[in-house]
Amino acid sequence: MVFRKQIRRLAGTIAAAWFLTSSVAAEQITVFAASSLKETLEEIAADFTSETGHDVVLSFAGSSALARQIEFGAPADIFISASTDWMDHLEKEELIAPATRFDLVGNRLVLVGPADGSAEVVLNADTNMAALLHGGKLAMALTDAVPAGIYGKAALEHLGLWQDVAAFVAQTDNVRAALALVALRAAPLGVVYATDARADMKVAVRAVFPEAAHPDIRYPAAKVAASDTAAASVLLDYLRSPTADSVFVRNGFDLIRD
Repeated sequence: MVFRKQIRRLAGTIAAAWFLTSSVAAEQITVFAASSLKETLEEIAADFTSETGHDVVLSFAGSSALARQIEFGAPADIFISASTDWMDHLEKEELIAPATRFDLVGNRLVLVGPADGSAEVVLNADTNMAALLHGGKLAMALTDAVPAGIYGKAALEHLGLWQDVAAFVAQTDNVRAALALVALRAAPLGVVYATDARADMKVAVRAVFPEAAHPDIRYPAAKVAASDTAAASVLLDYLRSPTADSVFVRNGFDLIRD
C-alpha cells in the first residue's frame, strides 16, 4: 500500500512538473505574412496552436510594407513574403536568418471580375483591355512595391497591354484591397492571385495569365534575425509538414519542395 502511494505521489509530481515545463515552454510567435495568405495561414496557425500550445499572432499586409516594418524594428519572429525580392532585400540587410530561409508555396496570377458577369477573356496582344473596363478601373496592388502589382504589371507589359491600360489602373496597398474593389463593384476588373479569387464568392476568374508572362510567384519564409523565440523554428518546420501542405493545396497554392 505504501509503495502504491509512493508511485501515485511520484506520478503526480511528474505530471505537475510536465505541466509547469509545458506552460513555461509555450511561446507567442509573431508572423508577418503577405495578405494573400490570410485564410490559409489562419487555419494552419489554429492547427499548430492546438497541437503545440504555442500561440501564433498573424499580421497581414503587402510584403513591401511588412519588410519596411521589420527594417524599422517591428517585433516579428517570422516573415513570409509574396516575393523573393523583398526577402532578398532583408537578407542583404542581415535582418533575416539565411539558414532558415526556404520557398514555401507558389501561386498563379489571374484577371477577375464580378461573379455574375464572368465571361472568359483571352489574354494576348490583341486584347482590348480598355474596352473590357467600360470606362472603369483595373484594380491592382501597388505596381512598384507590392508583389502582386509588380507581377501584374510585368505580365501586362509582356503581353503588350500595359501602355493601353496604365491610365485606368486603380492601385491599392495590397492585393486583398484590389480584390475588394472588384467584389464591391468599384472596379469591373482586377489583377490578383488565383488563391485570392477563391477567397471571395463575389468575384470570378475571367482569365489566367500565362506563367511565362511574369516571374515565378514564390513565397519565401524565414525567421527574423532579431527574434529570440525558439518556437519560431518549430512553426517554420510545421509549415512544411503534411498537415500544412494539405491546407495550402486545398486553398489553391502550389507546393514548392526543392
